Amino acid sequence: MRKYRRRCSSSSDTIVVVVVVVVVVVVVVVVVVVVVVVVVVVVLVVILVVVVVVVVVVVSSDTMVVVVVVVVVVVVVVVVVVVVVVVVV
Repeated sequence: MRKYRRRCSSSSDTIVVVVVVVVVVVVVVVVVVVVVVVVVVVVLVVILVVVVVVVVVVVSSDTMVVVVVVVVVVVVVVVVVVVVVVVVV
């Protein structure tokens, strides 16, 4: 009876180890995917901001328009980054 009980406990220990390993792997994969998505979003937003600012500076000679566009773009970027971080976390 003792041998049987040990085997049973050993197999349940193995199941626990497998479950823990699977959970850890899934968590690591999810974290990596989230980090990659956040980095890609931030890079795309930065590229968009640079393009918009350059276009506005080239097209418009009015300083006020440039300032307003830059402020709006910065606010939009901050909002997008905050939303992405909140959704991810």
